[in-house]
Amino acid sequence: MFQDYDLIVVGGGHAGCEAAAAAANMGSKVLLATMNMNTIAQMSCNPAVGGVAKGQIVREIDALGGYSGIIADKSMIQFRMLNKSKGPAMWSPRTQNDRMRFAEEWRLQLERIPNLDFWQEMVAGIIVENNKVVGIETSMGLKIKAKAVVLTNGTFLNGLIHIGEKQFGGGRSAERASKGITEQLEELGFESGRMKTGTPPRVDGRTIDYTKIEEQKGDEHPEKFSFSKETKILDRQRSCHITYTNPLVHEILEEGFEKSPMFNGRIQGLGPRYCPSIEDKINRFAERNRHQIFVEPEGWDTVEVYVNGFSTSLPEDIQHKAIKEIEGFKNVKMFRPGYAIEYDFFPPTQLKTTLETKLVENLYFAGQINGTTGYEEAACQGLMAGINAHLKINEKEPFVLTRSEAYIGVLIDDLINKGTDEPYRMFTSRAEHRILLRQDNADVRLTPLGHQIGLASDERMKYVEEKQLHIDAFIKNLKTHKVKPNIVNENLSKINSSPIKEKTNAYSILKRPEISFKELQQIEDELNQMINGYSKEVIEASEIHIKYESYIQKENQMIEKMKNLEDLKIKDSLDYSQIPALSSEAKEKLRKVKPQTLGQASRISGVTPADISILMVYLGR
Repeated sequence: MFQDYDLIVVGGGHAGCEAAAAAANMGSKVLLATMNMNTIAQMSCNPAVGGVAKGQIVREIDALGGYSGIIADKSMIQFRMLNKSKGPAMWSPRTQNDRMRFAEEWRLQLERIPNLDFWQEMVAGIIVENNKVVGIETSMGLKIKAKAVVLTNGTFLNGLIHIGEKQFGGGRSAERASKGITEQLEELGFESGRMKTGTPPRVDGRTIDYTKIEEQKGDEHPEKFSFSKETKILDRQRSCHITYTNPLVHEILEEGFEKSPMFNGRIQGLGPRYCPSIEDKINRFAERNRHQIFVEPEGWDTVEVYVNGFSTSLPEDIQHKAIKEIEGFKNVKMFRPGYAIEYDFFPPTQLKTTLETKLVENLYFAGQINGTTGYEEAACQGLMAGINAHLKINEKEPFVLTRSEAYIGVLIDDLINKGTDEPYRMFTSRAEHRILLRQDNADVRLTPLGHQIGLASDERMKYVEEKQLHIDAFIKNLKTHKVKPNIVNENLSKINSSPIKEKTNAYSILKRPEISFKELQQIEDELNQMINGYSKEVIEASEIHIKYESYIQKENQMIEKMKNLEDLKIKDSLDYSQIPALSSEAKEKLRKVKPQTLGQASRISGVTPADISILMVYLGR
């Protein structure tokens, strides 16, 4: 019935979609196995993509040749660039999306890939021979052979849904949990744990009084995620809205705390610290008399609304009673209650840098199975697992991004070296080289790498080369264009900038922190003629480069120093117990993680600089 596949991807969520698409587009024959083909790429939480640091990840996926940015663009109903008041390293794109169209666009995109097949059924386990995965077994007993397998099971592994005192098995609302895989992996020697996440109630937008809540419009000049020409900028947008809880809402919610699975011990798994439930917020921040609620439409045409900030697992009657006391929600009708879900995950220290497991060859984990939270974090892991599975079975060098190359590199490095005991979410603060890892330059950073491995298209590569040529030419023009004192000094004084004493190039003036290119244009009219033919994207990228040139140079120097450690390889067979000077904790952690380089060893929690010095001496011998 089935042919043998190069790769089988288990799970049709954000990680699974990117993994299947990447491997198939690179030439592998891929099977995507999912329990329900109608829920491929389901936005099971909020109908939005991107945000702080997450938006950078989506642009990186797009630059490498993945699809998350394209799908987000095709289904977006609003665009906002967050943190524009801060430095460009913090700018983060975010889209509000049409939930139904997002899933539809993903499925249609996957169906257009010739090398990709589908099978709808629960996967009960993997087939392993001589510590090497050779296929999967389905719940009906079908055995399908493959050279590699990527598990992207999301919240489905022994998923347990909680609403007040009720609990029932499920991987998502109205969808059954996946049984058997955790138990098999544990028998193979894998360590597992439990995590928890939650989702708020959905309500009928027709019953919200929008006159009583604050409107939040999209950007006046919206952008998009994808660097490709395949998608367009929005010409119309839907607004979101903001409202707040109040002391009465908190009082009603507290009535149900005794029935909350969070507080009575029924939920064992740790939830996401940075996206807590409403009952958790009330409990942890008792001094606050209100919390922000984002009212987010689920699409262009539907009346369903996502109540972001009101994630809860309290009894449904308590949820309904409390939500009606929020400003603007007096007559609101609920479509479905919020709930919490507990699920199995596998600590990611059990993975190599490629996301291949250390215990079973050619078996890869991606997404929430690794303890992460968020569509974007899952999608980028899926992309990297799909790429590396394809490369491994074709006996090619692995594709690993470093911390200085991408947020994706930071995320995977954090996971495999430090592990996580709570749902991992990406933040800009996690990236020590964030001035280099901006959202605007993701294509320049990563498209050449994506093109080199055969994922990013020739067209994409040509576009990036042209963009870089235009940036270089624009900067060169600014260096040669001289500005006269008698023309600009009066205007410089108006914005509290020092006057110039002689002809000065525009490049030098733009380096001043108080002057933007827009202000420079207003000061010096001739610049308006010079910018003809240059896109907004090129002008913005050039300005960022000029403003942050010295910082970028320092970052690059620091990276060069760190490369010395990354170049020192460590054999898997190294017996750390034979190095007496190492601390006991270092021996234990190094034995568990099995770092592949000295640089990786230096980032393992519990391994000190002294331990690294000892290792360096030992490896030198």
